[in-house]
Amino acid sequence: MDPLLNLRELGLTLPAAPRPAGNYAAAVLSGGWLHLSGQFPFLDGRLAYTGRVGAELTEQDGYQAARLAALNVLAQIHAVMGGFDRLERLVRVEGHVAAAPGWFGAPKVLDGASDLLVQVLGPRGGHVRSAFTPASLPLNSAVELVVIAAVRES
Repeated sequence: MDPLLNLRELGLTLPAAPRPAGNYAAAVLSGGWLHLSGQFPFLDGRLAYTGRVGAELTEQDGYQAARLAALNVLAQIHAVMGGFDRLERLVRVEGHVAAAPGWFGAPKVLDGASDLLVQVLGPRGGHVRSAFTPASLPLNSAVELVVIAAVRES
């Protein structure tokens, strides 16, 4: 299974990996683990989805925001490891969705990320997931994904 080919078949291209928004590393590769800092729905260097799902954004907007954040997860993995060959599998996706009071659809929104990761990576994209619904996220982002992956040593 070729993740880059799968992206093309979905009509997507791998963007450049977004730079951190502060004084921290975008990713840390240590031993057999890759830890990715929070990834946002950046598109062409700008945040494409801002605000809260259930208020300024619809659930479908949130799904697309999560999908775009997952595309940036893939870009980070590709940048740090020089491709996808050493990726054994995703292990954990922690999804944060900025939510309006009384809105409870975070699992459906985060399916935008999970669906894309499995479509692109196949079985290696399967993962456990947690959903959090804070009132706001950094940069007023709608979604933030934090990912842990298992990798083969080089």
